[in-house]
Amino acid sequence: MNPKAPGSVVFENVRKSFGAFTAIPDLSLTIEPGTLVTLLGPSGCGKTTTLRMLAGLEHPSSGRILIGGKDVTMLPANERDVSMVFQSYALFPHMTALDNVAYGLESSGMKRKEAREKAENALSLVGLAGMGVRLPAELSGGQQQRVAVARALVVEPQVLLLDEPLSNLDARLRRRVRTDIRELQQRLGFTAVYVTHDQDEALAVSDRIIVMKDGGIAQQGAPRELYDAPASAFIADFMGEANVMPCDIIEVDGDSATIAIEGLRHKVNGRSVKRGPAQLAVRPNAITLTPRRDDSPFNGQIVHSAYLGDHVEYEVQTERGSLFVVDTTVDAALPPRTDVAIAFKDRGIAVIGG
Repeated sequence: MNPKAPGSVVFENVRKSFGAFTAIPDLSLTIEPGTLVTLLGPSGCGKTTTLRMLAGLEHPSSGRILIGGKDVTMLPANERDVSMVFQSYALFPHMTALDNVAYGLESSGMKRKEAREKAENALSLVGLAGMGVRLPAELSGGQQQRVAVARALVVEPQVLLLDEPLSNLDARLRRRVRTDIRELQQRLGFTAVYVTHDQDEALAVSDRIIVMKDGGIAQQGAPRELYDAPASAFIADFMGEANVMPCDIIEVDGDSATIAIEGLRHKVNGRSVKRGPAQLAVRPNAITLTPRRDDSPFNGQIVHSAYLGDHVEYEVQTERGSLFVVDTTVDAALPPRTDVAIAFKDRGIAVIGG
């Protein structure tokens, strides 16, 4: 395979309505060539509608979509230089893996011998060399998904679209296949737009994550940026669990700020914050619990604990509400009704906008 230069993707003020319902009010975004960008969000947020408009399966009510600088807004799906990997794989059950991969090439008029050579090469790229003679029913779920990826890549699209590609796989297989997809994308350098509702999946594969809510962009950025510096309570909770609680910002010094909860003082990233009441997002693994002392500034009581092998989960009741805590010190697990002192680690804490 000699892939084409990867294409950029641009949405300019795109609106999509279905009758009286507006799924996408006004969407503008840019995806740089050669990057893997994930559209992430809960059901109904607009991510699948966005992907379908990019694929040409839906057309915007207004606005423009460009792929590689070309306006494709009203072009049909078969005239866009994109390929799609579907959630259901959509393999022909009566065809071998090789025939499935070669099908699109042969349908476009390529000679059978050349198409099959390209298909064999594509199967090799996804780690299925020598397995082209098998029918889909003779392949595992992960292998079927790789065939679907090979079929999409063999036509050398400017942009590869992946719609919930791992949702039909079990947890262990999802981890392996997402690694395969990411390594393949980095090795070949194609542009990929990946849709999922799974936060771990998005964090693992993405150059950039676009979190969608109500048809718009709630926040976008690199995975670490979204996890470490969520802009809102919605992002903090959606990008992994977070405890959101009121606090007071008592001091701002350049890029750092000091927050107060009860008698506890703690420094956090303070970019663009002001003194006064605020909200704090604290990851469950950013909280430490120790037996309460008379001089402990922030206290609570364990109301529930659960041992999960490599960690213990606690529910801790405080005057600021209930906290969910994850602790890896399983050999010194604290029982329910233990009075505890609460402290924060340096990482996993952010002041949020609401």
